[in-house]
Parts: sequence; C-alpha cells; structure tokens
Amino acid sequence: MTYRAPVRDIAFALEAIAGIDNVAATGAFPDYDTDVASAIIEAAGQFSQEVLAPLNRVGDLNPATISDGNVTASPGFADAYKQFAEGGWTSLTASVEAGGQALPKALELAAYETVHAANMAFGLCPMLSLASIEALEAVGTDYQREVYLPKLVSGEWTGAMVLTEPSAGSDLGALVATATPTADGKYLLNGQKIFITWGDHDATDNIVHLVLARLPDAPAGPKGISLFLASKFHLDADGNPTSHRNSFHPVGLEHKLGIHASPTCVMQYENAVAELVGRPNEGLAHMFVMMNAARLAVGVEGVGIAERAYQHALAYALERRQGTSIWTGQRNAPLFDLPDVRRMLVVMKSKIAAARAICFSTGVAADMARHAATEEERKIWKGREDLFTPIAKAWSTDVGCEVASLGVQVHGGMGFIEETGAAQYYRDARITPIYEGTNGIQAMDLVGRKLSMDSGESAKRLIEDMKVTLHQLASLYSGKPVERFANAIESVEDATLWLLDAKADKDRAADVLAGADSYLKLLGDVVGGWMLAKGALAAKAKLDANDGDAAWLQGKLDLYEAYAANVLGHVSSRLAGVGQGGDLLHRLTLEALAG
Repeated sequence: MTYRAPVRDIAFALEAIAGIDNVAATGAFPDYDTDVASAIIEAAGQFSQEVLAPLNRVGDLNPATISDGNVTASPGFADAYKQFAEGGWTSLTASVEAGGQALPKALELAAYETVHAANMAFGLCPMLSLASIEALEAVGTDYQREVYLPKLVSGEWTGAMVLTEPSAGSDLGALVATATPTADGKYLLNGQKIFITWGDHDATDNIVHLVLARLPDAPAGPKGISLFLASKFHLDADGNPTSHRNSFHPVGLEHKLGIHASPTCVMQYENAVAELVGRPNEGLAHMFVMMNAARLAVGVEGVGIAERAYQHALAYALERRQGTSIWTGQRNAPLFDLPDVRRMLVVMKSKIAAARAICFSTGVAADMARHAATEEERKIWKGREDLFTPIAKAWSTDVGCEVASLGVQVHGGMGFIEETGAAQYYRDARITPIYEGTNGIQAMDLVGRKLSMDSGESAKRLIEDMKVTLHQLASLYSGKPVERFANAIESVEDATLWLLDAKADKDRAADVLAGADSYLKLLGDVVGGWMLAKGALAAKAKLDANDGDAAWLQGKLDLYEAYAANVLGHVSSRLAGVGQGGDLLHRLTLEALAG
C-alpha cells in the first residue's frame, strides 16, 4: 500500500490548533506566510510519497551492511539522500548566515512528519543532522560555525549524536570515553560508543560526530563530561575533506527489531582527532540542546509511523470483506463496516490527530519562546515548551506503538504475516519510546523538573487555558462530550496539585516517581483532548462560514467526540496510578515478583 501525505490534516493542525499564526505575527520570520507553509508541506509530502515511501520495504528487507570498517546504506538510500539534500530539506530552520531558510520550527516538524511516515529509517539520518545544527548554532566556535555548520545545513555532510557506551546507557554520568589535549589545541578521543544511529554510511562525503567524553582532570559524574566534534575525514586548509580518514570507525552494526535500513553502529575511537565544542565539563548541558531537539523530533516520528500504519489499516479494512454489517445488512461486508473495526480506526485517527497537534504546538511554543515580543511572553512560552516536550516525545511515541499495534489487529491474522507490511510499522515504531531518553525518563523529567521549575505556574496556566476551551465547547456539544473533558481537566488539576505537594516533602520522593508515568500519560490524554476540542471549535467556525469541505470539517467535530468517549472517559485510571504511592512498589520485592 502506498503512502499519501495527509497535507490537509497537517495544515489544519499547524494553523487551526497549534496557532502558527502567532509565530508569524512576531515578525521574526519575514519569509514565512500561509502560502509558503502550504508549498513546503505539499512539496515535502510529494517527495516523501514518491521517493522515500517506495524504499521503506526495500530497506526493511535489505538492511545496511558493513565491510572492512565501512557501512553501505540500503539500496537506493544514498541516492534518495542526495535528492533530499538538493531539495533543501536540511536547511528549513537554520540561520540565513549558515545557508538556511530561517523558517519556523513548527513548520519543519510538519514537513518532517511526512518523511518519518514514508520511511522512518531514512528520516533518522537528517533528523540527527538537524539536532547537530542546533547544537553548533548554540555553542559552536566561530571556526565550527564557519566550516562545519554550512555543510550540515546544506546536507552535504550529516551529523551523528554519540552518547551511549556499553557500561553507560541512560546514565551518561557513568561514561568513560576520554579526550586528551594535544599541543596544537586539539584532543584525542578514545573509547567505544554503542547505538550510534547513522554513525557511518556512504550517502555523504563526510560525517560530523558530536561526542561526549571526559577530560583527564574532569570530576566524576555528569559534571565531568565535555562535548567534542570529530570529523570522519580530516579537513584541508579550505575545510574540505581529505582522503585521510580520522581514527574512528564502526566495528559492528546492531541487528535490530526494526528500522533495519538505519545503520546503528558500534563505534571505536582510537586517538581520533577532535575539537572541543562549548565549555569544558559542560558537555551534558550542551548536548541537551541536541537532545531536546531530538526528543521533539522523535515525537513527530511517533506521529509519522502511526499515520503510516493507520493508512495501511484503513486501506485493508476497505478492501477485505468478511461478516455481515449490522448497519447495512450487507453480507460479506468490508471490515470497515464492522463496529469494532470502525472503533479501532477512529481511536487510531483521533490519537494521531491529538499527537500531531501536541508536537506542532510544542514547536510553536519553541518559536515563541525565542521570538515573542516581551521577555515576560518569552518566559511564559518557554514554560509551555518545557512542559510539553516530554509529553510530545513520550505520549506521541506511545501513540505510535499503540496505533501500529492496532493496525496489526485490524488486519487480523494477516497482520502477523510479514508480507502484508503491517508488522513492519510496529517493529519500526517500537524503538521510539526508547530513543533520546526512555519514556520513563521523560516522565521523571516531567514531574522531577518541568512541573516544579516555576512552582507549577506553567502547569496551572495550561489548566486555565483548557478551562477556557471547555467553556467554549458547550456551544458545540451537550452532555458527555463536555462532561468528560471537564472531568479530565479536574483529574489533571488534582494530580498536579498532589504532585506539587508531594515534591515539597523530601520524604515523599518515591511517591512522586511512582506516579510519574501515570501523570505523563494523564496529561498527554487530556492535552490531546484539548487539542481536538480546539480543532472542533475551529472546524465549526469554518462550517458556519461555509469555508471548506463540509464533510471533512464535520469529521473534526466527530473526532473530538469519539476521543472524549474512548480516551477522556478513562482518565480516572490514570489518576489512580498517579497516587499509588512509592510504598506499594517498594513492598513488591523480588520474592513477590519472581513467583
């Protein structure tokens, strides 16, 4: 089944829900307007459909390979990447000075949804380049901005994010790779890194590694980590790659559940020449510039893979005939006309729409945090961005897995058969809740830092914004659709206040962490409902103005109602999980769990 970019849904989420017009109103993006946004989304969708989507199954069946310390990309991927770079898709948000287009972050996220949907294994490569660009723009030296940044922005070179080690997974403070200063102001990197996505390949002339390592006199733990840049090939005086390769190379490729075409490398550094990026012993803070960009991008991966799985399942439900429809009485009816299949499809569709809007809204908040008119406005938007980032990453990737799993379910037994293609989406999606800090880490970040960073003001402001929409919603619905949203907001408010009280008591730290996952999921469920409610209000306004496809707009109203029934109606279970307390988990010892 071919992929069709949902450009109309993407544009609606970007404009009617996320509010990218607020970004345009700042005047910080003079080259942006609605026409530009439409053209970019259309062009991204067309490229993704025509070039990337046909390679998705090819890459799954023909993974990247390694020979003599060199990685070869899956068939067709190197050529597709060259077309991608020539199209300017790595330059959307970069500064004009670096050769970029200086467009809003939210628009870049919208374009990249189509890339990840069409071919997630491919999309990981430029995604990491985008994160590298953000890091160098923020903390790179003048030389690094002059030599490396334009090549990354143009897509001539790609970037890799090099963190994890065999003995240091999510706990980066435990890493042991070293960087020894040399007389000429450079450094020699030594150590092994694992899980390095697109750490080596043949799609570009050079690869820029941003590597975490320790200086000889560095303090132990996370405060002793620095960030370094290592080029795959040494550069000449003009900044061009020579034929002399730096002394780091892949020693193996991981054999993974999914994303087979994305080469996940084990990298060995043996006196590899590197440059310091930013300040010594502040590498973790510098890397988090990349990490936060990547976390939001991974959330969009979740949206993209969910959309692809949904389209595949919908096509199968319309084609496959089985049973009798209770609605039409037709024998041998399409699966689409069976209530439980229709239920699965509407849950898939509504959660995708909610996750899409959450990710785009996070992008808008990021843009506004940089460019809003006053310092106070920028502070408020920054609080929204920080609060939303772990939700965008974790909730959206959970949606990706859930929707891909439901896609298999819609196919029935055929979904478990590789030839139908439904299983690949589930296999590919499953990495996203692990990437860039597992979703459990996102939940701990949400309750441990983001919730209380401003004494809970950002969360309280969010709750008040949702209440405004709740009052407006009464003009569209009566009864359950409104009541469920009201109860959901009340649950978020209760959970937020409970956690803020618990965080104020150092003896209740375990209670906070025990409820972290449930709180993130609760907040994601309810913010997702808020997004769809805003979409319903926007759609109703267009209907009243006779502005657009009436059936499609009515679908936005129905989608919120279905979400309210199938998601918001169950938030009480999330609230119970928030308050379970740490003592219960502590009592469940190994003896109890091992049986």
